[in-house]
Amino acid sequence: MSAKIYRPAKTAMQSGKAKTHLWVLEFDQSEPRKIDPVMGYTTSGDTRQQVKLTFETQELAEAYAQRNNIEYRVIPPKEATRKALSYTDNFRFNRMQPWTH
Repeated sequence: MSAKIYRPAKTAMQSGKAKTHLWVLEFDQSEPRKIDPVMGYTTSGDTRQQVKLTFETQELAEAYAQRNNIEYRVIPPKEATRKALSYTDNFRFNRMQPWTH
């Protein structure tokens, strides 16, 4: 039984950063999924894959995994780097990129 610990990224459908400060412990798939021959749905007998545990800090998530003898790997969060630009920067006389409109 193995798991991954990560901090989820902001979804593209929201502008805020809700639920991005929590750390998630998610179990890995232990058996492959099968296709149901009658309905065509994908099924699996692995119920741990449906469980997602949230923690306030990475240390709490790691302590939980160690306490319950769960192999885990930590995926560090990727911080977005944005360059702040204003609308008026599009019309500067010394802009480096050519005007495309």
